[in-house]
Amino acid sequence: MAKNPGTAGAFDIRTIIGLLFGIYAVVLIAVGATAGAEDVVKTDGININLWVGIGMLVFAAALVGWARLRPIAVPDGDEAHES
Repeated sequence: MAKNPGTAGAFDIRTIIGLLFGIYAVVLIAVGATAGAEDVVKTDGININLWVGIGMLVFAAALVGWARLRPIAVPDGDEAHES
């Protein structure tokens, strides 16, 4: 009888890294949104904190989406001892 294997879920490394990137992205977006004109001048007219934060947020969403769409199957304890 075949059983459905469990998944790594919250312990999948893609989820953990995605959440960390998401937290850092939110911080960078907040810093970039409140940046003054002096900070933007330092980076040659580009609000680098805002753009990097948006890029990191997209990357975090891609990692978490990938982990949800293609979960890692974890074998049961019985199957792990058989091999």
